[in-house]
Amino acid sequence: MTYRVRFAPSPTGYLHIGGARTALYNYLLAKKHQGTFVLRIEDTDLERSTPESVQAIFDGLRWLGLDWDEGPEKEGDCGPYFQTKRFDLYKQYLERLIEQNKVYRCYTTKEELDAYRAEYQAKGQEGVRFHSPWRDKTEADWPADRSFVWRFRAPQDGQTVVKDVIKGEVVFENTMHVDDFVVARQDGTPTYNFTVVVDDLTMKISHVIRGDDHLNNTAKQILLYQALGEELPVFGHLPMILGSDKKRLSKRHGATSVMQYKEMGFKPHAVVNYLARLGWSHGDDELFTMPELIEKFSLEGVGKSSGVFDQEKMLWVNHQYIQHDDLKQTATLYAEYLKELEGLEVPVDDRLVGIVEQLAPRANTMVEMVRIGRYFFKDDFDYDEKPAKKFLKVGALPLLEELTARLSALDTWTLESIQGVFEAILAEKELKLLKLAQPVRVAMTGTSVSPGIYETLSLIDQATVLERLERATEFVRQKTQA
Repeated sequence: MTYRVRFAPSPTGYLHIGGARTALYNYLLAKKHQGTFVLRIEDTDLERSTPESVQAIFDGLRWLGLDWDEGPEKEGDCGPYFQTKRFDLYKQYLERLIEQNKVYRCYTTKEELDAYRAEYQAKGQEGVRFHSPWRDKTEADWPADRSFVWRFRAPQDGQTVVKDVIKGEVVFENTMHVDDFVVARQDGTPTYNFTVVVDDLTMKISHVIRGDDHLNNTAKQILLYQALGEELPVFGHLPMILGSDKKRLSKRHGATSVMQYKEMGFKPHAVVNYLARLGWSHGDDELFTMPELIEKFSLEGVGKSSGVFDQEKMLWVNHQYIQHDDLKQTATLYAEYLKELEGLEVPVDDRLVGIVEQLAPRANTMVEMVRIGRYFFKDDFDYDEKPAKKFLKVGALPLLEELTARLSALDTWTLESIQGVFEAILAEKELKLLKLAQPVRVAMTGTSVSPGIYETLSLIDQATVLERLERATEFVRQKTQA
């Protein structure tokens, strides 16, 4: 089978977590089977669709590494890939349905329709199928002074069965669940279910994999395929993503926009890895490279129950990638965040790679890495009150002065030479490392927490280390004089 799958978002906002997971699963399915991943923009909601939202979708997919094979900016034989540019095509398919008497004109007004629904709601019968009085009318009955819509002639008995590769068979009783839905308005403007069927048909989509909030729509779309005499694609409906309170994921559960996770300092593949596991499993495996995801992904591994979004687990996954990814790759990303957050232009050299090696075990996000490593690049920090009070005190003064003198005499500035100075002082004074390291750590970072003191000093240039030691020494002197 030739796999052609699609991701078809509406450009009415950002690319959210649920949409990104749908895109990911389709992308993995296409790549696993050497198929085609199609991006289609469903922009018929003219009031809410915006160019900014289209760009946000592009940016989100590309940041995740889910570039499409066909779609906007990558035109293929089945374009155009914006629904607003496909109206001539929809008109052709509507004419087919009209000619075959598969649709009919319905002149029911909005007020009449509201009254019908209110009547059944009053009886506690919400969702009851609408029976249009115009279904069996002929042209002689059509009023000339009223607008109409085109309604589909849904079957009035029997069942519509969705053969779902994830959920199994789902049966809809036509008498209750499938009414004569609108396929086009009087001006020919098509409705969602109709455009989706036409698009999937003409784009030769083999598998329609989407969220299970579309399951009811699928029953209607199957009837349209059958009315047009066309073969059905394979359908699969992904379970929804829930928040920690087991309600549908929304802003109240935290960030839901993919690009917010970039701003928060998540690595793109960490987000991909977490989303892949949010509804799909491969044994007890937790971490996957993209080639491994492509190799191991299958629809059979997608669960039927909803996934629960866990931000702490997502942070854990991100930490694993920060800690274990190629250091130079992470250093390159770190430089981008340093520029964006601190305005620093830092070369990706051995020093930056060394800084990343020291900070990676301590950071859950790239933003956190920037925050905890700021002292490697900037001097404008104050001493935290507690560590300054505990370590920058009178007894530390001679040690700081001795260390400053010996470090200033070094001809080579390496971890080994710095360690040699410390060990000499400690041996002479019969002190443990903590006694000297903690005052120096506060002097270098403003806090009592950093990587190893030798590593920290070796990654800060000699002149800066000496300046910070002089500053700390003066701070202690002033305390003694107060």
